[in-house]
Amino acid sequence: MAEIAERTGSFLEGFDAFLRSAASRSPERLQAMRRSAIDRLASTGFPSKRDEEWKYTNISPVLERVFAPVITSQGNGVARRDVDRFTFGAVAWHTLVFIDGHFSRELSTLHPLHDGVIIGSLAETIDRQFEAIEPYLARVTPHDTDAFTALNTAFLRDGGFVFVPDAVAIESPVHLLYVATGGTGAHMVHPRNLIVARENSAVTVVESFVRISDGVCFTNPVTEIVMGPHASVEHYKLQDESPDAYHVGSIHSRQGRDSVYTSICVSLGAALSRHNIVSTLDGKGAECTLNGLFTATGTRHVDVHTTIDHLQPNCSSREVYKGILDGRSHGVFNGKIIVRPDAQKSDARQTNKNLLLDGRARINTKPQLEIFANDVKCTHGATVGRLEAESLFYMRSRGIGEQTARAILTKAFASEIVDFIKPDPIRAHLDSVLHEQIEHMGEAMIPGGA
Repeated sequence: MAEIAERTGSFLEGFDAFLRSAASRSPERLQAMRRSAIDRLASTGFPSKRDEEWKYTNISPVLERVFAPVITSQGNGVARRDVDRFTFGAVAWHTLVFIDGHFSRELSTLHPLHDGVIIGSLAETIDRQFEAIEPYLARVTPHDTDAFTALNTAFLRDGGFVFVPDAVAIESPVHLLYVATGGTGAHMVHPRNLIVARENSAVTVVESFVRISDGVCFTNPVTEIVMGPHASVEHYKLQDESPDAYHVGSIHSRQGRDSVYTSICVSLGAALSRHNIVSTLDGKGAECTLNGLFTATGTRHVDVHTTIDHLQPNCSSREVYKGILDGRSHGVFNGKIIVRPDAQKSDARQTNKNLLLDGRARINTKPQLEIFANDVKCTHGATVGRLEAESLFYMRSRGIGEQTARAILTKAFASEIVDFIKPDPIRAHLDSVLHEQIEHMGEAMIPGGA
């Protein structure tokens, strides 16, 4: 108990300050949810490396530092020109901007909406029409099974809320842009996104986590996606934060009959990042695709845990994740596919491929299948390797320098995931960012490793 108290103490103190603040005034039912979540955290504490799911990720750097919650919106002098470089130049998109976790209406862009569609701040919707949120909030992501989800629920206040009614398709993507200013000291934010796609609806949602300047911060977002029958959701998460930042994020989706969910998660920067992605196929004929790319340099640590849970029959899932690791960085991939007893005729395929650019880089990969049905098609596989010597020799024999050749092959390795991205502005942006990052990796490459 003493260890739990030591590891949770600063967060419990921050919660007390949060409850006392004017910003936390909200319906009693939400307050009860927050108290239940913080009580769970206080009683069970955070995971350690003794826990199987956290065996290769040490979260002590997060727990040993005191992070102050950003209780009220500071703004920190952020202007539209500061955020325009993160909007992909997509002026037709619905863009919600959050500065240090708080919605900024003046920096956001919202276009006219179809009747019944809601795109806006979760905090504002809670204040004005909590009844629109209550049937869905915390239904897909229970806070009693994960400490960081409990922490997010305890501090639940703002984030993006997207509601698409029956038989409505939102043509322009919805962009939830989270900007860290680095100007509030060591701080923490807990964004909560809620996406509801009702029957026969369609929407594309983009989450971006970026920084204007470097600084120490802890970002702990949770995204819940609720999908009705025949709904279609494309979801993109791009995370590129300060080298001193910590990011532990969760995405939970639950699908109805014949729905289609596509997720692409790209992690490019933070001292430590962890992405928990859980997709539950809870309707016959549902389809799920989880793809992603993570890169790490220096001493950074990146961890991706995915779970695809087949509950109903005739569902299919596809998953491809790739990692590129340089320097002394450390990567973790744990992909689990569960096929329940009633999920006959399930079709699941999972692939994880990792490229080590330096002999000191490490990757722990663990693809898993847990199959409790007897009429299924399920495959998985993982690879870890370096750039092929034959390919490098071929390119160098045609006058291409070694560093350039390495960069070309590394970008080709990443291109499979980039090509999965449908919106042109995101794909172009990611192409540019990866080109710059990979060129920088090339400068530090050690021929043959170390």
